[in-house]
Amino acid sequence: ALRLKPNYAKAHNNLGNALKGLGKLDPAIASYQQAIGIKPDYADAHYNLGNAFGDQGKLDIAINCYKEVLRLKPDYAQAYNNLGNALKEQGKLDAAIEHYQEALDLKPECAETYYNLGIALKNQAKVEEALEKYRQALKIKPDFVMAHSNLLLNLHYIPAISPAQIFAEHQHWAEQHATPVAAEIQPPVNDRSPGRRLRVGYVSPDFRAHSVAFFIEPVIARHDRAHFEVTCYADVLHPDALTERLREIADEYRDIKGMTDEQVTDLVRNDEIDILVDLAGHTSDNRLLMFARKPAPVQVTYLGYPNTTGLSTIDYRITDAWADPQDEADHLYSEELIRLPHGFLCYQPPRNSPGVAKLPMLEMGQVTFGSFNNLSKVTPEVVALWSAILMAVPNARLVVKSKALADLGTRQRLQEIFVQNGVSADAVKLIHRIPSLTEHLSLYNSIDIGLDTFPYNGTTTTCEAMWMGVPVIALAGDTHASRVGVSLLSNVGLQDLIAGSTEDYVEKAVQLANDLDRLQDLRTNLRPMMARSPLVDATGFTRSLEEAYRQMWRRWCGYGTESAG
Repeated sequence: ALRLKPNYAKAHNNLGNALKGLGKLDPAIASYQQAIGIKPDYADAHYNLGNAFGDQGKLDIAINCYKEVLRLKPDYAQAYNNLGNALKEQGKLDAAIEHYQEALDLKPECAETYYNLGIALKNQAKVEEALEKYRQALKIKPDFVMAHSNLLLNLHYIPAISPAQIFAEHQHWAEQHATPVAAEIQPPVNDRSPGRRLRVGYVSPDFRAHSVAFFIEPVIARHDRAHFEVTCYADVLHPDALTERLREIADEYRDIKGMTDEQVTDLVRNDEIDILVDLAGHTSDNRLLMFARKPAPVQVTYLGYPNTTGLSTIDYRITDAWADPQDEADHLYSEELIRLPHGFLCYQPPRNSPGVAKLPMLEMGQVTFGSFNNLSKVTPEVVALWSAILMAVPNARLVVKSKALADLGTRQRLQEIFVQNGVSADAVKLIHRIPSLTEHLSLYNSIDIGLDTFPYNGTTTTCEAMWMGVPVIALAGDTHASRVGVSLLSNVGLQDLIAGSTEDYVEKAVQLANDLDRLQDLRTNLRPMMARSPLVDATGFTRSLEEAYRQMWRRWCGYGTESAG
């Protein structure tokens, strides 16, 4: 068409769409720009150009493109939606929510906009409101899998929802979305030799600078290649340096971005994977419907999600006896729980970690508490308990750091909740995301005591705090999500910092704040304690995980019925 009519703006636009679909963003952008050069008021081309720049992570340019669309065509609902998405990625949550509402005013039956609005509200820790938006999205579009998964994830932030209720919701997800694809399951043809070299596949959208990648990288690097071949199935939108490291250390690296679940299923079968490991659960961009098609004879879920998948086609879930006590949690999982003996994960301290500084209260003359968790975990119940601690420790202050605090309205609302709980605004310092990992870790040098969130505990943040000499107070709950702190602290030998009730949580925090000798001792010795613990023993952890894989495989081969772990 363009050979016959070079100035055909629509053909340039459509060519851009085709190129974008193939992942060729730079040529796609050039095509959209040619279309706009021919027809400057071409709203669709401006919109598509914004989408392409957004996919490249060039959010400021994408935002300008969407604004131009809305100047040309003020009733372009999808442009409002995508403008909201770009602003949400920048942490400008109030502005994002405003544009989602404008999109819904124009197109009130758009499930995708309700879904995006739910994410923005969750990021502001408005979890109940977020749940309402996910439910609205599902009412409009019952087969909206990701909205349903996000709804499940959000349930973990709400103390009033019981573990049994959460399990039932996961079973409902599987019945609604996974059962319809069960007919596509094919019998496995893998060689049933119990002792042969196994092909293990790891599936994740987070093979990048992300907590999941930080924890799985040391495992992939240390797998015994004489007995295990490792393939990564990566659904990564924005690859980075960590992506490239994983690409280098894996035996095979498959880029599955843009592939359908059916295509990935065929790829896994063709690769003859023996043990396929889900690292996402019900988090964004998961591939659970691929796992529902059972492309590998043994399937496992691990690390990226703090609960069951609900899928009968996933055989095992990796955990430990601290996070999931024996005989107490098993009935709340569709998978068989495999409890590793020395903790369910391995922390890899960042390269070139800054040194541990002196205890800050010695210079400040006051105790500084801190939490660097995602703001969605900082619920009103958490703020109320933290406020009680601040009121009980004279001159104490609290540092809260989270990406969502880049938004002015979000900061103001959180500050107001503390004030309503009797805490002076001056006692709480709110900090948004720090791009540099070294600077982020250095901020722990201004914290005396870490305060974990509940019922959704921190993981990376707790490990980072302890590595930087900061002890963490955790509240033990009755779900995996609320017992990660129990696992991490027990692994390092700090069981006395685990609280059994909210009253105990406050008491332990206040007691530690008043124990200068203990704080100084922990400041000096906590990093060496971690270094000696199983928590950072990557080789030992990987051997333990491999033994669990081998037992799973032997069971599938029919060699014994002993527990796989």
